[in-house]
Amino acid sequence: MSFLTDRPRERTIIDASLWSADLGALTAEVERIGPYADSFHIDASDISFTPDAIFFPDLVRTLRPRTEVPFHVHLMAHRPAELAAAFADAGANLITVHAEADGALEAITRIRAGGQAAGLALTLDLAPEHVEDLLESVDAVTMVGTPLGTKGTGMVPEALDRMRVIRQILDRRGTDIPLLADGGIREHTVPDLVAAGATGVVAGSLLFGSDDPAATAAWIRSQPTSTCPHGDAR
Repeated sequence: MSFLTDRPRERTIIDASLWSADLGALTAEVERIGPYADSFHIDASDISFTPDAIFFPDLVRTLRPRTEVPFHVHLMAHRPAELAAAFADAGANLITVHAEADGALEAITRIRAGGQAAGLALTLDLAPEHVEDLLESVDAVTMVGTPLGTKGTGMVPEALDRMRVIRQILDRRGTDIPLLADGGIREHTVPDLVAAGATGVVAGSLLFGSDDPAATAAWIRSQPTSTCPHGDAR
């Protein structure tokens, strides 16, 4: 059973991005932020889909014994199936692939066949309407609101309209799978993203850079979400 099945539905989910952690002390950071995270968001790249390498399977394997918090690997790769298998073996619980990737459906099928939850991510260049056929095959959706592979950039204005569109599609399909907002997560964007339909946020510097992460997490979680009442939790 996927950890997403029993996720909280009455509040905003925190997918804590390790890219914003102190990379020289990742074990300590995982232990410090673990009490406030519903999952850890781990960006990974094939250095072709995005220009820079970020995290890799052996690092996930090293961190896995340090926390019971689920790991969400956001796989930015053109041919994600093989990399997805490596991250699954390393201890990932949810593996998200990009709709724009070659063989995205094959990767999703292999991820779920291996017992992990599979997610779908959309960059700013892809219209949400173009992925409707893939939604029945995934356990979560991540909407990227900044240029892919960047850190510390602001959310683009059109991210909110894109979130509303995918929310309407999910509601029309009668599914309550998590809808995560990734990129530009700040105090002034979280309420707007949740109001637009997000059920979770990929919190990076907002959480890891907070002087009081407990208070910051409580504030994020205080944002009420509204999901489709007829959802079929996976």
